[in-house]
Amino acid sequence: MNSIDLAFTPALEQARLIRHREVSPLELVQIYLERIQRLNPQLGSYFTVTAEQAIADAKAKTEMLVNSNELPPFFGVPISIKDLNPVAGVPCNFGNPALLNNIPDFDDGVVTRIKQAGFILLGKTATSELGSFPYTEPTGFPPARNPWNLEYTPGGSSGGAAAAVAAGLCAIAQGSDGGGSIRGPVACCGLVGIKPARGRVTHAPVGDRLSGIATNGPIARTVADAAALLDVMSGYVTGDPYWLSDPEPSFLVASKERIGKLRIAYGTAIPPIGTADANCQQGVLQTVKLLAELGHTVEEKSPDFSGLLEPFQIVWQTSVATSGLPPEALQPMNRWLLARSGSASEYLLAVYQMQMVSRQIVAFFDTVDILILPVYLHSPIRVGEWAHLSPEETFQNIVNWVAPCPPANATGLPAIALPVGFDANGLPMSVQLVGKPAAETTLISLAAQIETAKPWIEHRPAFAAS
Repeated sequence: MNSIDLAFTPALEQARLIRHREVSPLELVQIYLERIQRLNPQLGSYFTVTAEQAIADAKAKTEMLVNSNELPPFFGVPISIKDLNPVAGVPCNFGNPALLNNIPDFDDGVVTRIKQAGFILLGKTATSELGSFPYTEPTGFPPARNPWNLEYTPGGSSGGAAAAVAAGLCAIAQGSDGGGSIRGPVACCGLVGIKPARGRVTHAPVGDRLSGIATNGPIARTVADAAALLDVMSGYVTGDPYWLSDPEPSFLVASKERIGKLRIAYGTAIPPIGTADANCQQGVLQTVKLLAELGHTVEEKSPDFSGLLEPFQIVWQTSVATSGLPPEALQPMNRWLLARSGSASEYLLAVYQMQMVSRQIVAFFDTVDILILPVYLHSPIRVGEWAHLSPEETFQNIVNWVAPCPPANATGLPAIALPVGFDANGLPMSVQLVGKPAAETTLISLAAQIETAKPWIEHRPAFAAS
């Protein structure tokens, strides 16, 4: 297998090749580091590359292969970490140049689990400033670009992670999602991403600052890879304010199980915000047609999300206030959000209102197994397309674009985004599946069925395929 094929080989298959001594961890790391050095200057997917540490870890793991038969599930597989998650000894910039010298002395809880699973860390991927935006163009850093067409955004805030996986600059990636920040980038880049149910993945050791709307999750090329990484990420850590029991069977097993007939609802609009454009509608309608042909019951209906709009925005924008950065250190959009932050009582009232509306939305799933929605309401924007707009105009554009994503964050419901084709611009089309509370296994099994019916693993961006 040549180096390009290895770079695009699914992470689970890489782990198998390593266990069978058909490829070494050092060989894989060297392939990815060469690709990062050559392609990242155009792609902007990594803020920090930990080449020396990755090579040292790969050499140690390669030596361990000689005498070890008991290996963790992803032993020797290269991965990236989003630059909102601390890694001990590695800069954590949060997409802000004022934090270039911020070097944590601890690992985030999800990073600890990733290391325990045997992964090798290649570096920290680009994010929008404080994770605030659905595109990745922080001041002081090169913009992250979509490997399918470099004129377009890979999304945000996990834009660097998605771009890196799609371009073959890592095998798999960790991302996070507080309002679509995993699902949007994987939709832009033709990947699979899971926004887990609330409580599935720990926020240890720091804690949750946004009343449960944000969570870590996997970004991968295949449903099985995403499921297996979610198995690694999941689990209770002492002191977690909310948590879920481990699934039985595992998420990886769920990706291989045959699924029965499901009750599937779908929608292509998010009132009162708007209706998806023709490309995004096409992805939903094609998927619904396929699922009907596969024997599932489908019906056009969706919950009323309108009551979420105002309280979710109030809760979401407080992430800027909790950063501790002074206004002059922020991009204009985040400075504007900071100025809009209300009092503690307003925040608590918004949390209460969000929880009340969420109960009504979750009740919709009493008679429905899966809800299919577009990921975004229109196709990806070009890099810099909104740079000339005022913060108010940018904020409204963001709301109008990402509207299908925040309901899963507000309610804590699990969701998965996956590719279903290409649009008129040659960019990936995607849909998201939203499931019942704590029902990632059902989502994963259905996504795997769609993947089998419409496989996408052989598609590679021309930019990265040579």
